[in-house]
Amino acid sequence: MTDLNAFIRDVPDFPKPGIVFKDITPLLGNAGAFRAAIDGLQESLDGVACDAIVGMESRGFLFGAALAMQMGVGFVPARKPGKLPARVVTEEYALEYGTDKIQMHEDGVRAGQDVVVVDDLIATGGTALATCRLIERLGARVSALGFVIALDFLPWRDKLGDREVRALLRYA
Repeated sequence: MTDLNAFIRDVPDFPKPGIVFKDITPLLGNAGAFRAAIDGLQESLDGVACDAIVGMESRGFLFGAALAMQMGVGFVPARKPGKLPARVVTEEYALEYGTDKIQMHEDGVRAGQDVVVVDDLIATGGTALATCRLIERLGARVSALGFVIALDFLPWRDKLGDREVRALLRYA
Protein backbone atom coordinates (compact mmCIF):
# COMPACT_ATOMS: atom_id res chain seq x y z
CA MET A 1 0.00 0.00 0.00
CA THR A 2 1.38 3.40 -1.01
CA ASP A 3 1.59 5.98 1.79
CA LEU A 4 -0.07 8.93 0.08
CA ASN A 5 0.97 11.25 2.93
CA ALA A 6 4.54 10.93 1.64
CA PHE A 7 3.43 12.64 -1.58
CA ILE A 8 1.66 15.64 -0.03
CA ARG A 9 3.91 18.68 0.30
CA ASP A 10 3.19 21.33 2.93
CA VAL A 11 3.78 24.85 1.63
CA PRO A 12 3.73 27.34 4.53
CA ASP A 13 2.21 30.79 4.09
CA PHE A 14 0.57 30.06 0.74
CA PRO A 15 -1.55 31.66 -0.60
CA LYS A 16 -1.31 34.00 2.41
CA PRO A 17 0.46 34.10 5.78
CA GLY A 18 -0.78 31.54 8.28
CA ILE A 19 -2.07 29.05 5.69
CA VAL A 20 -0.30 25.72 5.19
CA PHE A 21 -1.17 24.69 1.64
CA LYS A 22 -1.46 20.94 0.98
CA ASP A 23 0.24 20.57 -2.41
CA ILE A 24 -0.76 17.44 -4.35
CA THR A 25 1.60 18.00 -7.31
CA PRO A 26 4.21 15.51 -5.94
CA LEU A 27 1.41 12.91 -5.87
CA LEU A 28 0.45 13.72 -9.45
CA GLY A 29 4.11 13.54 -10.51
CA ASN A 30 4.49 9.98 -9.28
CA ALA A 31 2.61 7.44 -11.41
CA GLY A 32 2.40 4.89 -8.60
CA ALA A 33 1.08 7.41 -6.08
CA PHE A 34 -1.43 8.83 -8.57
CA ARG A 35 -2.64 5.29 -9.39
CA ALA A 36 -2.89 4.53 -5.65
CA ALA A 37 -5.00 7.66 -5.13
CA ILE A 38 -7.38 6.74 -7.95
CA ASP A 39 -7.60 3.15 -6.72
CA GLY A 40 -8.15 4.40 -3.17
CA LEU A 41 -10.94 6.73 -4.25
CA GLN A 42 -12.63 3.90 -6.13
CA GLU A 43 -12.32 1.58 -3.12
CA SER A 44 -13.68 4.28 -0.80
CA LEU A 45 -16.73 4.56 -3.05
CA ASP A 46 -17.39 0.83 -3.16
CA GLY A 47 -21.13 0.29 -2.83
CA VAL A 48 -22.00 3.91 -3.66
CA ALA A 49 -24.38 4.32 -6.61
CA CYS A 50 -22.64 6.19 -9.41
CA ASP A 51 -23.84 6.99 -12.92
CA ALA A 52 -21.51 9.97 -13.41
CA ILE A 53 -18.68 11.82 -11.72
CA VAL A 54 -18.61 15.60 -11.44
CA GLY A 55 -15.14 17.06 -10.94
CA MET A 56 -14.73 20.53 -9.51
CA GLU A 57 -12.33 23.01 -11.11
CA SER A 58 -9.54 22.46 -11.44
CA ARG A 59 -7.78 19.65 -9.62
CA GLY A 60 -11.06 17.77 -9.42
CA PHE A 61 -10.75 17.36 -13.19
CA LEU A 62 -7.55 15.35 -12.76
CA PHE A 63 -8.87 12.97 -10.13
CA GLY A 64 -12.47 12.91 -11.35
CA ALA A 65 -11.69 12.15 -14.99
CA ALA A 66 -9.27 9.34 -14.13
CA LEU A 67 -11.73 7.89 -11.62
CA ALA A 68 -14.63 8.11 -14.08
CA MET A 69 -12.64 6.29 -16.73
CA GLN A 70 -11.63 3.58 -14.25
CA MET A 71 -15.22 3.17 -13.03
CA GLY A 72 -16.68 3.18 -16.55
CA VAL A 73 -18.92 6.22 -16.05
CA GLY A 74 -19.07 9.66 -17.61
CA PHE A 75 -17.21 12.73 -16.36
CA VAL A 76 -18.76 16.20 -16.04
CA PRO A 77 -16.71 19.33 -15.26
CA ALA A 78 -17.97 21.96 -12.81
CA ARG A 79 -16.22 25.18 -13.82
CA LYS A 80 -15.72 28.82 -13.03
CA PRO A 81 -17.99 31.16 -15.06
CA GLY A 82 -17.26 31.72 -18.72
CA LYS A 83 -15.37 28.46 -19.31
CA LEU A 84 -18.13 26.21 -20.67
CA PRO A 85 -19.32 26.70 -24.26
CA ALA A 86 -22.94 25.48 -24.13
CA ARG A 87 -25.93 26.46 -21.97
CA VAL A 88 -25.11 26.37 -18.27
CA VAL A 89 -26.68 26.42 -14.84
CA THR A 90 -24.97 28.62 -12.26
CA GLU A 91 -24.72 28.51 -8.50
CA GLU A 92 -23.35 31.39 -6.46
CA TYR A 93 -21.70 30.70 -3.12
CA ALA A 94 -20.15 32.68 -0.29
CA LEU A 95 -16.44 33.14 0.18
CA GLU A 96 -14.72 34.56 3.23
CA TYR A 97 -14.88 38.01 1.61
CA GLY A 98 -17.46 38.10 -1.19
CA THR A 99 -18.95 35.49 -3.48
CA ASP A 100 -17.99 33.26 -6.37
CA LYS A 101 -19.88 31.13 -8.90
CA ILE A 102 -19.61 27.68 -10.37
CA GLN A 103 -21.30 26.35 -13.50
CA MET A 104 -22.15 23.10 -15.25
CA HIS A 105 -23.65 22.42 -18.64
CA GLU A 106 -27.39 22.10 -18.18
CA ASP A 107 -27.26 18.69 -19.85
CA GLY A 108 -24.21 17.53 -17.85
CA VAL A 109 -26.27 15.25 -15.62
CA ARG A 110 -29.80 13.95 -16.05
CA ALA A 111 -32.73 13.67 -13.68
CA GLY A 112 -32.57 10.47 -11.68
CA GLN A 113 -28.83 9.90 -12.05
CA ASP A 114 -26.64 9.12 -9.05
CA VAL A 115 -23.63 11.40 -9.08
CA VAL A 116 -20.35 11.41 -7.15
CA VAL A 117 -18.60 14.77 -6.70
CA VAL A 118 -14.78 14.59 -6.74
CA ASP A 119 -12.00 17.03 -5.87
CA ASP A 120 -8.50 16.89 -4.50
CA LEU A 121 -9.31 18.58 -1.18
CA ILE A 122 -12.23 19.67 0.99
CA ALA A 123 -11.65 22.71 3.21
CA THR A 124 -14.52 25.09 3.89
CA GLY A 125 -16.99 23.24 1.64
CA GLY A 126 -18.40 26.22 -0.25
CA THR A 127 -17.53 25.03 -3.74
CA ALA A 128 -18.56 21.46 -2.92
CA LEU A 129 -21.95 22.58 -1.63
CA ALA A 130 -22.53 24.80 -4.67
CA THR A 131 -21.66 21.87 -6.94
CA CYS A 132 -24.09 19.61 -5.07
CA ARG A 133 -26.82 22.22 -5.48
CA LEU A 134 -26.21 22.40 -9.24
CA ILE A 135 -26.50 18.63 -9.55
CA GLU A 136 -29.69 18.57 -7.50
CA ARG A 137 -31.22 21.46 -9.47
CA LEU A 138 -30.79 19.32 -12.57
CA GLY A 139 -32.76 16.51 -10.90
CA ALA A 140 -29.85 14.18 -10.13
CA ARG A 141 -28.82 12.87 -6.70
CA VAL A 142 -25.45 13.36 -5.04
CA SER A 143 -24.70 9.89 -3.73
CA ALA A 144 -21.31 10.83 -2.23
CA LEU A 145 -18.41 13.25 -2.37
CA GLY A 146 -14.87 11.88 -2.73
CA PHE A 147 -11.66 13.73 -1.87
CA VAL A 148 -8.02 12.84 -1.65
CA ILE A 149 -7.66 15.17 1.37
CA ALA A 150 -10.13 16.37 4.00
CA LEU A 151 -9.07 19.24 6.24
CA ASP A 152 -11.17 18.19 9.19
CA PHE A 153 -10.09 21.19 11.27
CA LEU A 154 -12.02 23.47 8.90
CA PRO A 155 -15.83 23.79 8.91
CA TRP A 156 -16.73 21.95 5.71
CA ARG A 157 -19.11 19.66 7.63
CA ASP A 158 -21.17 22.72 8.65
CA LYS A 159 -21.95 23.33 4.97
CA LEU A 160 -22.30 19.76 3.72
CA GLY A 161 -24.35 18.51 6.67
CA ASP A 162 -25.06 14.78 6.54
CA ARG A 163 -23.92 14.28 2.93
CA GLU A 164 -21.75 11.20 2.47
CA VAL A 165 -18.09 12.30 2.33
CA ARG A 166 -15.19 9.94 1.65
CA ALA A 167 -11.55 11.05 1.96
CA LEU A 168 -8.29 9.15 1.65
CA LEU A 169 -6.27 11.44 3.92
CA ARG A 170 -7.60 13.41 6.89
CA TYR A 171 -5.86 16.23 8.67
CA ALA A 172 -7.30 17.19 12.05
